[in-house]
Amino acid sequence: MTEKKPIRTLFCIAVHQNFFDLPFKDIGPVWQGFSQFLGGVAALPGVTVLGTLDDDETMVGTSPSGFPWTCYVMADCPDRETVQAACNLFRTIEVGEYRLWRYMRIEARMGRALAIPQL
Repeated sequence: MTEKKPIRTLFCIAVHQNFFDLPFKDIGPVWQGFSQFLGGVAALPGVTVLGTLDDDETMVGTSPSGFPWTCYVMADCPDRETVQAACNLFRTIEVGEYRLWRYMRIEARMGRALAIPQL
């Protein structure tokens, strides 16, 4: 039997205007929710987080159409259901009376690891 290869997944995260409209004192709970998301992804069975990239120093403001995204998480996931479960965290993580998706959005790109030939 052939070993099942992980799905290389790039989670792309955009920050909504709702986040930027918050008073400074109310930003902390959103970051706590986002930290809960990151921990939740890493805790999903079979997930290996390969790296993250935060573009907030050179991209300031919202990402209303997605690109450019504000930050990224690259992970190897065991299957499509796990990728869906990671994205679903935006629907379930509470930030005050709202969910995380009020402040951020997520999309996932799935594929395979690109093999780099020896030069």
